[in-house]
Amino acid sequence: MKEYINYIKKCDPAMRSTLEILLYPSFWALGYHRVAHWFYKHSFFWLARYISQRGRKRTGIEIHPGAQIGKFLFIDHGMGVVIGETSVIGDYVTIYHGVTLGGTGKEKGKRHPSIGNNVVVGANAQVIGSFTVGDNSRIGAGSVVLKEVPPNSTVVGIPGKVVNSK
Repeated sequence: MKEYINYIKKCDPAMRSTLEILLYPSFWALGYHRVAHWFYKHSFFWLARYISQRGRKRTGIEIHPGAQIGKFLFIDHGMGVVIGETSVIGDYVTIYHGVTLGGTGKEKGKRHPSIGNNVVVGANAQVIGSFTVGDNSRIGAGSVVLKEVPPNSTVVGIPGKVVNSK
C-alpha cells in the first residue's frame, strides 16, 4: 500500500498528503475491482458484477470484474472511464478521465485491448479492439485507437496514428 501511495504522489503533484488518497475515486474503484475480480475468478459472476456496479455507481469508473489489472494503475480524475471484460492492463499505467478500453462488437473471446507497462492514455481517448498497446507508449487525448501500437510510440488523432516512435 505504501508503494502505491508513493506512486500516486509521483503521478499527481496535486496530492498534498497521504490521507488525501481516501478522496481519490481511482483508489476506491481499484479496491472494488480487486474484490469483484476475486469473485469473478472463482465463478461467482453475478456477485462480481454486483460489486463492480456498486463501484461504478460510487466512483464513476466502470471496471468489468474480468479485466486483468497489473500493479500501480493510476486513473487520474477518473469520471467516465470504462475498462472492458477482456482488457489486460500492465504495470505503472496512467489513464485519464473519459477513457474507454472497449470492444468492437459482440464477438466471443478476447475483444478488448491489452495495455503494456508504463503507458499513458490521455483524456477521452478511445482504445477499441483486441490488440496491444506496446510498453512505454502514449495515447493522445481524444484519440481513437483501432490498431496495434508499437512499443515506445506516441499515437494521436482520429483514427489514431503513430506520430513518434523511438
